[in-house]
Amino acid sequence: MATDKELNDFLENVERRAFKQAVYAVRKDESALDIVQDAMIKLAEKYGDKPAAELPMLFQRILQTTILDYFRREKVRNTWVSLFSGFGRSGGDDDDDFDILASYEAEEGSAAAESTADQLERAQTLRLIDEEVQKLPARQREAFLMRYWQDMDVAETAEAMGCSEGSVKTHCSRATHALAEALKAKGITL
Repeated sequence: MATDKELNDFLENVERRAFKQAVYAVRKDESALDIVQDAMIKLAEKYGDKPAAELPMLFQRILQTTILDYFRREKVRNTWVSLFSGFGRSGGDDDDDFDILASYEAEEGSAAAESTADQLERAQTLRLIDEEVQKLPARQREAFLMRYWQDMDVAETAEAMGCSEGSVKTHCSRATHALAEALKAKGITL
C-alpha cells in the first residue's frame, strides 16, 4: 500500500509528463490541465491504497480514459452546437437560402479537401490499423501506443509500464514488426 508521501511524490513526478501527454492529445492547455487534475484526483480517491509500484500503470490508464472522456464530451457538445446554431438567426428571407457548405472552402491538403473515395479509403485503413493494434499482446500494445502515439520517450514509457528501457524497446520492436507484417498481408504499406 502506498503511503500518502509516496502518492504525493508520484503525482509530483508525473505531473509534467502527464500535462505534456494531455496537451499533445487535446491541443488546449486549459483542457489538458483539467484532464491531468481529474486523473490525479481519480487516482488518489480510487487507487490511493494500491502499492506504489502499481501507481504508474494505473495513472496511465486513468489519464487515457480521462482524455477519451474529454473527446466524447466535446463530440456531444459540438453536435448540439451545430444542430442549434441555425436557430435564432435574425434576418430576412435571404437567410433561407444560406448554405454553409457553399461558403466553406477547404484548405488544400486537409481532410475536407479530399474526395469522398480518399476519405473512405483513409477511414478503412485506419480501421484496419486499429484492429491490428488491438490484436497485439497487451504489453506490446501498451509500449507501442505510449512511444509512438503518445510521444513518450523510452525512459518515460519504461517508468509508466514499470519495466526496463530494454523491455520497452523489445516490446516496441516486436509490435512494429507484427503490425508491418499484418498490414502488409492486407495490402497496406506505410
